[in-house]
Amino acid sequence: MIKTLLEQTKGYRLLSLLSPLLIIVEVFMEVQIPFVMADMVNNGILGGAGIEYILREGGKMVVMALVSLIAGAGAARFAAQAGMGFGANVRAELFRRIQNFSFANIDRFSTPSLITRMTTDTNTVQMGYTMIIRMFVRSPIMLVMAFTYAYRISPELSVVFAVAAPVLLVLLGTMGALALPRFKKLMKKYDGLNASIQETLISARVVKAFVRARHEKDKFEISNNELKDASIAAEKLLILSGPFMQMTIYACIISILWFGSNLVIGGTMEIADLTAFITYVNNILMSLMMISMIFVMVTMSRASINRVAEVIKEVPDINDDKADPSLTVENGDIDMENVCFKYKKTGKKNVIDNINLHIKSGETVGIIGGTGSAKTTLVQMIPRLYDVTEGVVKVGGRPVADYTLQNLRDAVAMVLQVNLLFSGTIEDNLRWGNKNATKEEIENACRIAQAHDFITSFPDGYQTNLGQGGVNLSGGQKQRLCIARALLKSPKVLILDDSTSAVDTATDAKIREGFKANHGDVTTVIVAQRISSIQHADKIVVLDDGKINAIGSHDELLGTNEIYTDVYNSQQEGGEE
Repeated sequence: MIKTLLEQTKGYRLLSLLSPLLIIVEVFMEVQIPFVMADMVNNGILGGAGIEYILREGGKMVVMALVSLIAGAGAARFAAQAGMGFGANVRAELFRRIQNFSFANIDRFSTPSLITRMTTDTNTVQMGYTMIIRMFVRSPIMLVMAFTYAYRISPELSVVFAVAAPVLLVLLGTMGALALPRFKKLMKKYDGLNASIQETLISARVVKAFVRARHEKDKFEISNNELKDASIAAEKLLILSGPFMQMTIYACIISILWFGSNLVIGGTMEIADLTAFITYVNNILMSLMMISMIFVMVTMSRASINRVAEVIKEVPDINDDKADPSLTVENGDIDMENVCFKYKKTGKKNVIDNINLHIKSGETVGIIGGTGSAKTTLVQMIPRLYDVTEGVVKVGGRPVADYTLQNLRDAVAMVLQVNLLFSGTIEDNLRWGNKNATKEEIENACRIAQAHDFITSFPDGYQTNLGQGGVNLSGGQKQRLCIARALLKSPKVLILDDSTSAVDTATDAKIREGFKANHGDVTTVIVAQRISSIQHADKIVVLDDGKINAIGSHDELLGTNEIYTDVYNSQQEGGEE
């Protein structure tokens, strides 16, 4: 776990090393000042060594203070730069890993949890790292050096610390063991809160339409209170360590003052030495308080470190390990041979069961079936958004695993059920299909997708800015832009997953005519609920509960296949009404 995260210090390791080195210089100079001061008082003022001795020793103290100040400032600067850089590297690595995740990997963590890990957890880990390379170095060194100089002044009084140290170590160890499970629970509550916020914001229009704002507020209140209670339960345990530590340290100070004053009265210790000793006691006190703070931060960070490391160490289910980088998709042939699939390998039932399907390059194939018949899952295996559990999927005559994901997905354009657009202009979104597309190519794709007319009706045309997710467009407009974006890829295979459900039948027909006239050589797979969208396909696949129920043309299936006929009749009746 630690090794995984230490790899993210690349580029900031020198700063991470310089900060502790400067801290050593800072502490070394700082702890000598009380010792020199005691010597100056004992020998220079009380001993009568003269003004020259006092000035020389005072000059030493000034130089030590300046060196300590400069070293401390440099250490703080380098630690901050190293911590920020480390945090940036962790976020970048998390984002890179997530981009390589398959749908199954993302489902395993959940989107809200991944967001929490990239924000809250990463910030906690970053603060922990900054504290480790600064305070975690400074406090123990200060503790050891201050104790060393205190021992040089009075070995008898130093025995007090030998009694207090084991008590503090046992206290901190016990608190840490009890607090870690509570912080793990706390981070899960952050996941729940993020899930609630994300769902509410994405579904804001639905919430308002159904007047469910009060319900969402109550749901948020529950998640928020659960997070608050988990935070209190986790941190109150660690907060208790402060009073116990202070009680132990102040008991040490009282003991030192009592025994030290007796030594001064007895003539075995100088008053200046006692003053210096008390200064070192304060240094030791501050060091122990810092160690307590570090302990709290490290305990909090451990839960976050685990969660961040889980994502970094997660192996993507789909990768290019067996792929040939030089292999490209030659044509749009699609072959599915004995294909089975289930979302979890431990699942008992296949979502897709023993599919055998052969599509020739340039064919148009429709896929229809009831809700939950696995239509979307089936087509998502063509560009390897999911991998088969059994069997093989081939594109261009080769198993999809033979291609790199880049080469395979460059040849397969897919318009998903959920029409996702990004912040930016319409043209920016269209260039996702081909960043080097000319203006003519963009307009031609939009004409085929029946999007050009509504785009040019906007005052800014193709430079119209879209809100996040394209919220200022209708459902049909978003669908047509997504189709145009897919066409700009000039794919060998085009998959339309219920992508014309929000457009009227006349527009749907024009889109199909545009495909036929301009992309007749492209293999087109259309998942649809409306039979009118697929009735002119070369063949239609009827799915039922993850299995192929029938394959044929519209005329062959109509009247011979019960599922297809029932869907057709229900839609015809609906149209008449």
